[in-house]
Amino acid sequence: MKKRFLTAFTAFTILALSVSCDDFVDTTPRYQQDSGTYFNSEEDYNQALIGVYDILQTTYQNVLLGEIASDNTLSGGESATDVPGFQQVDQMSHTPVNPEVKKIWDWMFAGISRANYIMEYQDKTEFEGREKIIAQTRFLRAYFYFELVKWFGEVPLKVDSRFVVGDETSIPRSSTIEVYAAIEADLLYAIENMETGPQQPGRITKGAAQALLGKAYLYQGKYQQAADVLEQLIQSGSYSLVANYNTIFEHSGENGPESVFEVQYTDAEGAGFECLQCSEGNVAVGFNGPRNLDGPLFESGYSFNVPTQEAYDMFEPGDGRRDVAILNIDAFVAANPTWPNARFLAGDGPPGVLFGIGYEHTGFFNKKYIPRLGDLNLGDSKLTNPNNYRAIRYADVLLMAAEAFNKVGNDEKARTYVNLVRARAFGDNNHNYTAGGPALGDLIFEERRRELVGEGHRFFDLVRTGRGTLIPGFTEDKNEVFPIPYEEIQFSNGNWGQNPGYN
Repeated sequence: MKKRFLTAFTAFTILALSVSCDDFVDTTPRYQQDSGTYFNSEEDYNQALIGVYDILQTTYQNVLLGEIASDNTLSGGESATDVPGFQQVDQMSHTPVNPEVKKIWDWMFAGISRANYIMEYQDKTEFEGREKIIAQTRFLRAYFYFELVKWFGEVPLKVDSRFVVGDETSIPRSSTIEVYAAIEADLLYAIENMETGPQQPGRITKGAAQALLGKAYLYQGKYQQAADVLEQLIQSGSYSLVANYNTIFEHSGENGPESVFEVQYTDAEGAGFECLQCSEGNVAVGFNGPRNLDGPLFESGYSFNVPTQEAYDMFEPGDGRRDVAILNIDAFVAANPTWPNARFLAGDGPPGVLFGIGYEHTGFFNKKYIPRLGDLNLGDSKLTNPNNYRAIRYADVLLMAAEAFNKVGNDEKARTYVNLVRARAFGDNNHNYTAGGPALGDLIFEERRRELVGEGHRFFDLVRTGRGTLIPGFTEDKNEVFPIPYEEIQFSNGNWGQNPGYN
């Protein structure tokens, strides 16, 4: 089912892309579909919707680069010149000429364009359940815009029609207030019209829309609204914490009871570095893996996004999350002294786990998202990994709710929700927080880091709470957002302007 849902779009010949890999507006679209011969049936709308879902797979870049930008990890890689765009973001020296940042701009606008193609013709054909397709479309558009406003701040905003040539010089960048208002409107519609309860794996539910709306409110400092919508989600009983934290990030844990919104990946198609966005796999997983690994449980990767010693040490004694979230390679080697690697079997060396030392080697790897041994990869095993991205987990919902309730003065409820997360981490209630007020708020913030390390949230949590200077090299009033890609400034004839500090 997972494979069929992801690959159905390959037979769907409209990409409806107003965004190419080179420009915000593609003046020579690769595919065209005459609306007069399309959107005439429920199947047409469903196929177009699958095309919007398809862009979610490119968000591996948002997760990987968002983690590298934080104080959780270093860029890593083979050398100091391996993927310079990653290295620059890690050092906070990135400029408007950064291909890795530009990918996020391009791919998120590609998703918006696909969504707006559906919205342009949302009223063309009547059929039962049409509002559910529109609800999913609007959630996805909100998700892509949420990513853009997080990364770039003010961005061009257009709803219910695709961007066309000429928009780049006539449509300004909208304020973050306007962008968030559009996000809220889409999510409120989705909540009103979305299905509740389990759906086909990967399909958006009402709970996902509630969670994303709560997060959007939280990012704007609308704490009461965030508390209200997240409380509705919690009280619905639709989700629960998985008892064993160790199972969440394994294949057997995909789309489990803690998964509020999960990006689906598969190994069904191969890809190469010349077209990473073509991969149906989670590219970030291969990037995170230990270099030249020969050992049990895991496959090798490119040793990027390596956790720091400080991130490893932030866990309290007895916290079971540390060794699930972070692979200590030296401890792993010591625990597997008799691993029968190929060279030993050939008589060329002693047994034991082997691995290569990459750039900025810390001895740690993002265990949540590194390749598992035995994955069926039909293409490059480092680029087609089927490990889903758990975009919004129920633990995240509880911690967001705890933060929001703390901000509005309801510390009792805030403690209840953060302590649910801690009880799972320690396996008991002996580590519950008892503080209140700002002290509790600080504890909740650090609990988010421990619970969500490696999942791409830390940089944005730091920025939205005014803690950006904890990131090495961070410059206030500049690095809160990323630069608008240089090509986009040129393409708009300067209409969009540049973010402060990047001129």
